[in-house]
Amino acid sequence: MDVNEIWKEIRDETKKRAEAEPVLASFFHATVLEHDSFSSTLANQLANDLSNASVQPMMLRRVIKETIDSTENMISDIADDLLATKERDPACKYFSTPLLFYKGFRALQSHKVSHWLWNNERHTLALFIQSRASEVYGIDIHPAAKIGKGVMIDHGTGVVIGETSVVEDNVSIFQGVTLGGTGKQSGDRHPKVREGVLLSAGAKVLGNVEVGKNAKVAAGSVVLSDVKEGTTVAGIPAIEVGKSGQKSPAYEVDHKIET
Repeated sequence: MDVNEIWKEIRDETKKRAEAEPVLASFFHATVLEHDSFSSTLANQLANDLSNASVQPMMLRRVIKETIDSTENMISDIADDLLATKERDPACKYFSTPLLFYKGFRALQSHKVSHWLWNNERHTLALFIQSRASEVYGIDIHPAAKIGKGVMIDHGTGVVIGETSVVEDNVSIFQGVTLGGTGKQSGDRHPKVREGVLLSAGAKVLGNVEVGKNAKVAAGSVVLSDVKEGTTVAGIPAIEVGKSGQKSPAYEVDHKIET
């Protein structure tokens, strides 16, 4: 589905939800129905979340929308994240649900904004957005971290992604995951997570290590060395305990360990 199709679905869903729950009708109108585009409603959501007494929503809304609209790929990548959540999370019945209620999705989009600002030498504003996102969503992603499209952060509480981390396309990340360093090293010091990886709840990946394509890191594991493509690792420290085969664990979202 393209962005326009998803936006139409969001509006149609929201109209029905407003009719079904009149007490939230004004909420649905303010967040979705009074906006003329996906980027407008998302910018409004993020600005309301990330503003504070010193930085008002209107000031942030303009910057965020300009950032989202800055490249053709930005909004399509955001749509891919939304689609990933809808397809992989069995609790997600509507496209409008992550947009309105899922902090993992909104934290990821706030990172896209801060990352663009960081790459355009607006470091202070990028760090402000990172700090506010950490406070509001409980998810801390450094603006310099590189994150692809089709990524799902499910639940999200306690997720930390360090400065030189790389998360490629179509990765699924659950609550309590850390992509961190191993000490006070400088330079390139954070993990590289390749396409199709599943990082289960509480997994810690530390140091400049690579988690290979279509690998699975089991819940509560601590990864301190490279993980081969298509394998499952578990334990502290994590060791290989099985194969994920040709399937993508990120899509399957099966946390069981198959040896």
